Amino acid sequence: MSKTILVVDDSASIRQVVSIALKSANYEVIEACDGKDALTKLDGRKIHLIISDVNMPNMDGITLLKEVKMLPNYKFTPIIMLTTEGSDSKKQQGKAAGAKAWIVKPFKPEQLLQAVKMLASA
Repeated sequence: MSKTILVVDDSASIRQVVSIALKSANYEVIEACDGKDALTKLDGRKIHLIISDVNMPNMDGITLLKEVKMLPNYKFTPIIMLTTEGSDSKKQQGKAAGAKAWIVKPFKPEQLLQAVKMLASA
């Protein structure tokens, strides 16, 4: 059975690039356009990994991270932040909230898949 990954980004083109890379590696992909949308997708089904942007309208990635960690079914779900934010303070906020990896855009799909493979198999 393939692993399911939730991709959260307000950029449709980024969601598309990430989805294509993940699907080519046989992952199932669920897409969400912001943190609020992502929370509606966390409906009890098994999600093996979440990949989220930081800067999004309605609910940013750090807030999403904190919300996910409060959900019993998803509090141990690993989360990768995929963002243009490279500042140490943002990275620290992400790490404090529970992010397992931080990938700065622009990114190479292989780099993303390597992190996904490592974290989704846990």
